[in-house]
Amino acid sequence: MLNFPEHLEGFKKIFDSSQPHREPLPGAWDVMLDSFQKLLVLRCLRADCLIQGLQDFVTAELGQRFIEPQTSDLSVVFTESSSSTPLIFVLSPGTDPAADLYKFADVMQFSKKMSAISLGQGQGPWAESMMHDAMERGHWVFFQNCHLAPSWMPTLERLIENINPLKVHENFRLWLTSLPSNKFPVSVLQNGSKMTIEPPRGIKANLQKTYMSVSDWFPIFSSCADFKSLLLSLCLFHGIALERRKFGPLGFNIPYEFTDGDLNICISQLKMFLDEYQDIPYKVLKYTAGEINYGGRVTDDWDRRCLLSVLEDFYCPAVLSSDHVYSASGVYRQIDTKLDIKGYLAYIRGLPINDTPEIFGLHDNANISFAQNEAFALLEAVVRLQPRATSAGGKTLEEIVEEIVAGIVEKIPPPFDVEEVMEKYPVLYEESMNTVLIQEVIRYNKLLEVICLSLRDIVKALKGSVVMSSALELMARSLFNNVVPDMWKAKAYPSLKPLASWVSDLLQRINFLQRWISNGIPPAFWISGFFFPQAFLTGTLQNYARRSGTSIDTIGFDFESVSEITEIPDTGCYIYGLFLEGARWDNKAGQLTESRPKELYTQMAVIRLIPKPNRKPPASGIFVCPIYKTLTRAGTLSTTGHSTNYVISVELPTRHTQRHWIKRGVALICALDY
Repeated sequence: MLNFPEHLEGFKKIFDSSQPHREPLPGAWDVMLDSFQKLLVLRCLRADCLIQGLQDFVTAELGQRFIEPQTSDLSVVFTESSSSTPLIFVLSPGTDPAADLYKFADVMQFSKKMSAISLGQGQGPWAESMMHDAMERGHWVFFQNCHLAPSWMPTLERLIENINPLKVHENFRLWLTSLPSNKFPVSVLQNGSKMTIEPPRGIKANLQKTYMSVSDWFPIFSSCADFKSLLLSLCLFHGIALERRKFGPLGFNIPYEFTDGDLNICISQLKMFLDEYQDIPYKVLKYTAGEINYGGRVTDDWDRRCLLSVLEDFYCPAVLSSDHVYSASGVYRQIDTKLDIKGYLAYIRGLPINDTPEIFGLHDNANISFAQNEAFALLEAVVRLQPRATSAGGKTLEEIVEEIVAGIVEKIPPPFDVEEVMEKYPVLYEESMNTVLIQEVIRYNKLLEVICLSLRDIVKALKGSVVMSSALELMARSLFNNVVPDMWKAKAYPSLKPLASWVSDLLQRINFLQRWISNGIPPAFWISGFFFPQAFLTGTLQNYARRSGTSIDTIGFDFESVSEITEIPDTGCYIYGLFLEGARWDNKAGQLTESRPKELYTQMAVIRLIPKPNRKPPASGIFVCPIYKTLTRAGTLSTTGHSTNYVISVELPTRHTQRHWIKRGVALICALDY
């Protein structure tokens, strides 16, 4: 009989281990369970290492090659094709098969007999003419991005159906690329040869792909040691830029789709600048790569700051040293430039399949949330593939929704009395916070009215008093799934919380405003409780500007962390309720420090915002830390000219360089997702 409590120490060792999937289970558990059953225990103890456990399982049962990405070979697909069979590339984000096809055409001596066109509005007639011409002369045709020309797809379907194998030239081939699209003709998909090139996962796979593709011309530069050193650096940077997106907002606020084209143009520029300049122009290299080739895709200023900080480690004089290491462990390092392409590929093959967060400059905790999300997505896919079974008994959806609605109705308070609040806190020149309070009350009232009205309607609909509209049906489905209904989200503040936590959070926010109304302006403000925190910050600046007679445009905030609050400050304000992601706050030292293992979010100390005219920020010793409303971080520009997610940046004291925390993805968050 297997008993879990008897072996708590043994299971704790697995829980705390850096490689729990390779730790033996305690006692009889290790003997009585087979390798698959051990995975079930791993799923319960450390879901973040389940994927690695599955990799070991597949390797043991089927072999190593089943977990390593395989290189694509177009010649195999080509030999099975015919003049009447289109060859279709199903595109994946981050890949572009065009370069592989041009290279293959060159091998087949068809580079001058291939016509290519990127489909889009107005390109249909050109494409049709090109196809007719190629069918007669035995050329290849390459139609890119079929998903961008949905209206022309029926014409393409007709053209392919009308291809007569007896009349068309035997050398004719039609190559197509398209993202998955419901507008793509089904008959073409069914009759064509389909292939997809998945973007390589992991730095090892990215390096391997790049060095395989440059193997033809790499020997030409065997005499240029600087080129080989900087090429390895550049390829590592490319892999890191691609792979950071897997860490979500910790990597980049917005997941950018960098492609091989970005890397190839950087390699060409590197070659050109090394040829033309006597000394290596690092400044030029960093600008062309970070601001133009890769930076041209980056639309978020904080992401640009992160990209340039990462690039700083790879385009610098230090990388030319043969003993230079890119990570603290020394796994990723510079190698002897005397080695040929085989030596470089041998080094790459020795790299780990699963990247450690250290190469990205991230804390080990960054892997936990990413790995958990990946494991849960895999398990969810497995569950969806299971056959559906139905069972009798239990509560119906309507009964469950009715209970949820009753619970929420009981908790949600009535809207605020705006007239009473305006009477108690009139608009005053000397006190902008009165205006901020009234604006917040009006915003929360709109949300409360929508919630109360929709709950009343759904109760009637469930009882059959009124017709269940599609909007109410969607709302019922959301309530059943513990998700905030869309009609509430449309009037609400940004939040990632599930329904139960969202309702609790809403009640806390309303209580915060109610205490303000009842007791007067609080000594410290819960910044997470504001519907529109930017208005509160502007109000703080306005108060200072009006009292001191200073122009508001010249005033900036100075920042100071405090351990306790005694009274309302003479100038500025105290804010609390923020969470740190990617680091933690050391209260004793009063500065940023490294996160503890498995501690993803920590509470931030109270911050005092002190308005100062013509303020100049410190040159060093601080980290400029952005504050976001939610963990997604990315936002859009609202009608007020403010971001829907970014609030303000604060300066936090630190002993480390600013780049250290930028690469860590450190940010302050107003509200978590639970």
